[in-house]
Amino acid sequence: MAKAGPISVDKYLAAVPEPARSTLSAIRANLRAALPADAEEVISYRIPAFKHKRIVLWYAAFSNHCSLFPTASVIAKFKDELKGYTTAKGTIQFAVDKPLPASLLKRIVKARLAEMS
Repeated sequence: MAKAGPISVDKYLAAVPEPARSTLSAIRANLRAALPADAEEVISYRIPAFKHKRIVLWYAAFSNHCSLFPTASVIAKFKDELKGYTTAKGTIQFAVDKPLPASLLKRIVKARLAEMS
């Protein structure tokens, strides 16, 4: 049987070692600020996510990096601004001690919300 995942975003973050915990906390705060007030935090696929009617995006910590998962189509829209980061189909990877810039996060959130409407 698979190990049970975290039951809340706070519990997920509490289990993440520094400096990734501080980085994800900054990401969380910037995402919260960019999202509508009624967006809710959930655990989806065993990682934190924000939901506004449906999942807007996910974020997580791994052993050597942190990731934001805003969907492949959103990443494609920001490909020039993301040249300094490792990207894959639906993932933006960044250093455990260096969060994505708040202004970029805000634009990513707005693009994802527009895509969802």
